[in-house]
Amino acid sequence: QVQVVESGGGLVQPGGSLRLSCVASTRIFNFNMYAVGWYRSAPGKQREMVARISNAGMTNYADSVKGRFTISRDNAKNTVYLQMNSLKPEDAAVYYCNLVLGSMNYWGKGTLVTVSS
Repeated sequence: QVQVVESGGGLVQPGGSLRLSCVASTRIFNFNMYAVGWYRSAPGKQREMVARISNAGMTNYADSVKGRFTISRDNAKNTVYLQMNSLKPEDAAVYYCNLVLGSMNYWGKGTLVTVSS
């Protein structure tokens, strides 16, 4: 069974930073082939895409996080990161990691980010 585990969430003040990590289990031997995305769900809102990175390293971001968030990957560690800077209260959500390769689609259970003073 493939496992995807997010970590790095927590409580941060507005303007602060967090780095989220998404680690895929070693059962995924071709992690470098997967496209990986970070999504978030906030109460009363639909889940939205935050950032994605292709297997070639191409990235795209939601307009609301451009210039503040950076997605990156370390294929040797089966890990994708989301560096979040200048956090705003509206960034508070549960953040999920998603791995996609063809018909294979895996989600983690999420990590909670709270932005509050």
